[in-house]
Amino acid sequence: MNSIEIKNLTKIYRSHVKEEGLRNSIRSLFRRQYKEYTAVNDVSFSIEEGELVGMLGANGAGKTTILKMLSGLLTPTSGTATVMNYIPWQRKNDFRRNFSIVMGQRNQLWWDLPAADSFLLNREIYSIPEDLFLKRRNSLAERLDVMDKLHVQVRRLSLGERMKCELIAALLHYPKVLFLDEPTIGLDVVAQHSLREFVAEYNKESATTIILTSHYMDDIEHLCKRVIIIDNGHIMFDGALSMLVEKFAAEKMITLKFSEKTDKQDLELMGIITDFTSEQVSIRVPRNKIASIAGDCLQRFPVTDITIEEVPIEDIIRQIFNKDSTVGK
Repeated sequence: MNSIEIKNLTKIYRSHVKEEGLRNSIRSLFRRQYKEYTAVNDVSFSIEEGELVGMLGANGAGKTTILKMLSGLLTPTSGTATVMNYIPWQRKNDFRRNFSIVMGQRNQLWWDLPAADSFLLNREIYSIPEDLFLKRRNSLAERLDVMDKLHVQVRRLSLGERMKCELIAALLHYPKVLFLDEPTIGLDVVAQHSLREFVAEYNKESATTIILTSHYMDDIEHLCKRVIIIDNGHIMFDGALSMLVEKFAAEKMITLKFSEKTDKQDLELMGIITDFTSEQVSIRVPRNKIASIAGDCLQRFPVTDITIEEVPIEDIIRQIFNKDSTVGK
């Protein structure tokens, strides 16, 4: 059963354009000029109940605009969308009680109050019984290791602690759909790992439908089996992460370790060298020639160890957006 359905969704922004100067300011009062910008262009996809999907794209690609339309914060210019069989921008109460959105660059917690006070407000908004509320709040706080931070002013929390409290606020009412927009942005490695582990476990236990947008490929690789790539408002790819590699990565990476020093010039004939020391080298080689090149290396060089790996996902994504790579050709 699909939890989210999108068909031909389009969002066009229209903004007032004015040249500098007093004369142009006066002219714009009577004859305004406008410029249109298409943020999302004819996007269609569906997400099954309980699925955790990653959404990737450069800044301005349209990821956040899609999430805002799915959460009812924006009305599309054209197209249709349903979330749990509700039309989001109609903002019916039953819909609003069953979804949450967490934006890494926006706060929902009161800055000068402890997070616990904001949680109490959410309890009233969602009419959560007190005993159930306390059980839920304490369970989430213990799992996220912020039990001792609930009564500290939000502005005195670290960024990682604040993001954990933001997650708690979003999950108090047991939402069936969760939108996470850059939840790990700006966090240190430890905090990122902690949030990833929590999101993975929560999705598995609760079967909550989750859309995750992130600039960090580690988030996507650790959490999402399926990925949607957005570029200039269009869907460039929608499928399994493993299929992304097969479709766009025409190369693999061979790492060789040697028992004695080896000349770099001899190794350049094998492929594109990405890392080199006299005793170890990493080479990018065409996927369809991997067996023959690996065999040549074993015959020609004093190899003590060989590793064959896929090109890092982050490199593949970067090459797709740069549009100047031969990947996938």
